[in-house]
Amino acid sequence: MSIIPAPIVRFYHKTASPPYFYNLSNKLMPWLSCIFLMLLGYGLYSGLYLAPTDYQQGDSYRIIYLHVPAAWMSLFIYVLMAVAGAISLIWRMKIADVVLISSAPIGASFTFIALVTGSLWGKPMWGAWWVWDARLTSELILLFLYLGVISLYGAIEDKRTASKAVAILALVGVVNIPIIHYSVQWWNTLHQGPTVSKMGKPSIHIDMLIPLLVMAVAFKFYYAIAMLQAAKVEILRREQNTQWVKKLLEQKQ
Repeated sequence: MSIIPAPIVRFYHKTASPPYFYNLSNKLMPWLSCIFLMLLGYGLYSGLYLAPTDYQQGDSYRIIYLHVPAAWMSLFIYVLMAVAGAISLIWRMKIADVVLISSAPIGASFTFIALVTGSLWGKPMWGAWWVWDARLTSELILLFLYLGVISLYGAIEDKRTASKAVAILALVGVVNIPIIHYSVQWWNTLHQGPTVSKMGKPSIHIDMLIPLLVMAVAFKFYYAIAMLQAAKVEILRREQNTQWVKKLLEQKQ
């Protein structure tokens, strides 16, 4: 007897169906968009205008409301890609392949934003645009991993083989995630230690923390929107010869 409740099993099998996933994405999109816009508006207004000025960094610290959530998302998305890759390799789930490849450009964009905003923040703080700091270097490697997934998938003509290849690459590359996360603790880096996720009380003022967390959640909703949009396009491309796609296209004409 399975220890997984039957409703969860049924939902899993439904979600694995491309037509169901496509229709579910359409239904979720308006809700996700509304929640994202509300969170983004509140987060930006609170972070850029309401949050107090930092006594050491002045107003330059406010770039954290882009930099930190983008950095968190760069790790979150890659871990999600690795999970999708494992599901794809073990259970041959088509939607897992779609989620993996649809997530890669979004993750690369967040990683690029994290690196650029970190450089902009680092110039007034450290006196240099770039240093070969352990976290900066490992984050740059993460960007290369994202680009590697995108390039590998595009280079292999047989998309079944391509899906297997990028799933393996995603799983191998996930070893870089704990290196990025713990780099400031394992090595003497220029980055400050944990302030939000450390044990006990976070060493960041609550009026600064709340907008930061709101922006982090907003970025997750943005990822969901962007990933579902890309996934819908990928599904239509893969399923273009199936009856349900032909019927869908007929209805739109």
